[in-house]
Amino acid sequence: MSKGPVSQFIQHHYRHFNAAALVDAAKGYEQHLLDGGKMMITLAGAMSTAELGVSLAEMIRQDKVQIISCTGANLEEDIMNLVAHSHYRRIPNYRDLTPQQEWDLLEQGLNRVTDTCIPEEEAFRKIQHHIAKLWKDADAAGERYFPHEYMYKLLNSGVMKDDYEIDPKDSWMIAAAEKNLPIIVGGWEDSTMGNIFASYVIKNEVKASTMKSGIEYMVWLADWYRHNSGGKGVGFFQLGGGIAGDFPICVVPMMYQDLEWHDVPFWSYFCQVSDSTTSYGSYSGAVPNEKITWGKLGIDTPKYIVESDATIVAPLIFAYILGW
Repeated sequence: MSKGPVSQFIQHHYRHFNAAALVDAAKGYEQHLLDGGKMMITLAGAMSTAELGVSLAEMIRQDKVQIISCTGANLEEDIMNLVAHSHYRRIPNYRDLTPQQEWDLLEQGLNRVTDTCIPEEEAFRKIQHHIAKLWKDADAAGERYFPHEYMYKLLNSGVMKDDYEIDPKDSWMIAAAEKNLPIIVGGWEDSTMGNIFASYVIKNEVKASTMKSGIEYMVWLADWYRHNSGGKGVGFFQLGGGIAGDFPICVVPMMYQDLEWHDVPFWSYFCQVSDSTTSYGSYSGAVPNEKITWGKLGIDTPKYIVESDATIVAPLIFAYILGW
């Protein structure tokens, strides 16, 4: 496939250090797909609020990713941006804010993520009204679903279409819902919607069991991996650290060591984009070779680490893979 101007720029200018690692990782990702491999992308931090959907949605539409692992925050924040974008407030000088100014933002219902404030009423509550009905309907019917499945039901129902404030093609969750893309959300409870769901459980309005658990996600992922790791295998493209990456990568050693399924292949490509310090036992900053000792990667697994800001690096790598 011929490459567009962004890809040509990257190949010409990015020759050394983290820049060269970016190019190597992008070429490795592309080759992995060309060889028939599949890819998991993991989203940590606030990638959705950073509007990574502008490039990630197209990756999903063009089948450049087969499964996603993300935090509960990234699951919901793409939809928040979808329906409340005009109410977001950007604060470029966020480093200069005083505690009183931070409090003033709270009083205005503006929850800050670095330089971007998410509007509570327009974002959280607008989604809550609709998603709570899905939770309660499932509870009454004795049905149980994963967190992302409720979100898919919400988007596919079209009930919020009149509230869209961005081009739907820039929402990665809409692209994922349309393809019914598998999503793993370890620790979903650590999210706004997770907290809201817990409040309904406390008020006895729904049962905790109406939401499938993280253990069930791991069991589901083990089955998915078993059925998709043949041939070239499944690659692992990790943006940031945390549970979005830590949770799913462990499925391989779990099957090999705990279930004693010795025919389970390692992850067949690995790239981590992170600026986490590689010290103090930080798994988020651990170099890929450390994962060999945990039975996650093999000696010959292609391994890449780009020590940089994922909000800058990911769109460039995606652009290369998409031929832009």
